[in-house]
Amino acid sequence: MKLIKSLGFALNGLTSAWRGQANLRIHFIATLVASSLGFYFKIRPWEWCVIILVCTLVISLELINTAIEHFTDLVTREQSALAGKVKDISAAAVLVAAISSLIIGVIIFGKHLF
Repeated sequence: MKLIKSLGFALNGLTSAWRGQANLRIHFIATLVASSLGFYFKIRPWEWCVIILVCTLVISLELINTAIEHFTDLVTREQSALAGKVKDISAAAVLVAAISSLIIGVIIFGKHLF
């Protein structure tokens, strides 16, 4: 029962983030595009592993970023330079992962597209 409850909490969190975070929806669309391209171009198993890894990394970081933003808002409602830094740094982590994922996508799919 604990496992089922835990799964329910995780799904609630995912649903909440989905509804509240446009960037998360964009990352899911990018994952669908990458998956579709993978099927279309019949990429190799190791390429699938890389695509799956980078897509889940970006989505996971976006979820962590969302949690950090909500937690920061919970701790302080006031405008704070330190709170802003926390939010900016966690957003930067997502940005770095998204840029590296894009580069990896170009490396894997570029030979098929260009």
